[in-house]
Amino acid sequence: MNPENLTINNALSQLPTVDGKTFVSLLNHGTLEIEMYAPKGQDPQQPHEKDEVYVIASGTGWFVNGDVRHRFEPGQVLFVPAGVVHRFEDFSDDFATWVIFYGPQGGEANE
Repeated sequence: MNPENLTINNALSQLPTVDGKTFVSLLNHGTLEIEMYAPKGQDPQQPHEKDEVYVIASGTGWFVNGDVRHRFEPGQVLFVPAGVVHRFEDFSDDFATWVIFYGPQGGEANE
């Protein structure tokens, strides 16, 4: 996708994908990857090999990040270090989030 077309509506119009995926990769540049993620019912994801940032586009619910569970809402930014167990729970039907992966495999050093 052209970076000028990175809008919520354009991203959501591609979901679910033809093969049923609930995420779509929209931009790749070096270690940076931007996706839109809109699971329905459950969030089946596993820990990732890169650090990631979520920017909640729509919906509300609960977010588990390691041992911490808290509410989330549109506009909120969430950070997950590489390798940490995380998932969205009890989320509304309109839930969608930008996903931004970056950095090296294993994550960046905590400095």
